[in-house]
Amino acid sequence: MTRYLPQTLLSSTRNPRIQAAAALRDRRAREETGLTLVDGARELSRALAAGVRVVEVFVDPAKVGAAGAQIVVDNARAQGAAIVPVAPSVLDHLAYGDRAEGLVATVAVPDLSPSALVLPEDPLVVVLEGVEKPGNLGAVLRTADGAGANAVLASDPRTDLFNPNAIRASMGTIFAMPLASGPGPEIRARLDAGGIRLVAARVDGAVPYMDLDLRGPLAIVLGSEADGLTDAWSGAEVIAVRLPMLGAADSLNVSIAAAVLLYEARRQRGLPARR
Repeated sequence: MTRYLPQTLLSSTRNPRIQAAAALRDRRAREETGLTLVDGARELSRALAAGVRVVEVFVDPAKVGAAGAQIVVDNARAQGAAIVPVAPSVLDHLAYGDRAEGLVATVAVPDLSPSALVLPEDPLVVVLEGVEKPGNLGAVLRTADGAGANAVLASDPRTDLFNPNAIRASMGTIFAMPLASGPGPEIRARLDAGGIRLVAARVDGAVPYMDLDLRGPLAIVLGSEADGLTDAWSGAEVIAVRLPMLGAADSLNVSIAAAVLLYEARRQRGLPARR
């Protein structure tokens, strides 16, 4: 059990250690350091389970004990993380939103290069082009995890995948899901090299999604809500599929579209063993 000494508790947001962690709210700092922030016990637990390197855990001892999150802190310490007790005001400075669990961690961002991505023989993957909202990214990751997808690939993303808000929106499943990020041509080449069929969701798609065979090696490609998909995801080898819209709206939120298509693919493929 981790013990905290009152005299070691950090109480100033001007402390260099706190300032360095708070800087990770900015994308540039995350990219320069290769680190990001994880807010919450469930999210940190999933990062630890995935073998992600946890650098520091900033802890409000009273809140951690009350929330039952002490075991997560102890596991992080056992894996080499520094445990830093802080005052409630300091934790509030680091945290994203109103959380009662009492911990925020800095962790190393995993390798996101497409060449490092390992896929099974019959993969089901999601491609997100131009994703810009961390909340949408996190929601798609959570759905992909729930539907048993094998990977999520970000093509020309407008946000970094390990934005703390995306981590939180994914409920930490971002650490359980194989990920890759890169320019569209590189992502496309990775899929083509694996013989993975491309199904692109488009408002004007020729085939209703329920009429399409979604079995076999498959990538479901989704664009941003503002711009849709670019021509990089068109051509004779790409099947354009539509989700029928029967009301006034002409499209669904990207995370909802992902859920519809992924669970239809899962229905056709059958249920695998739980990971």
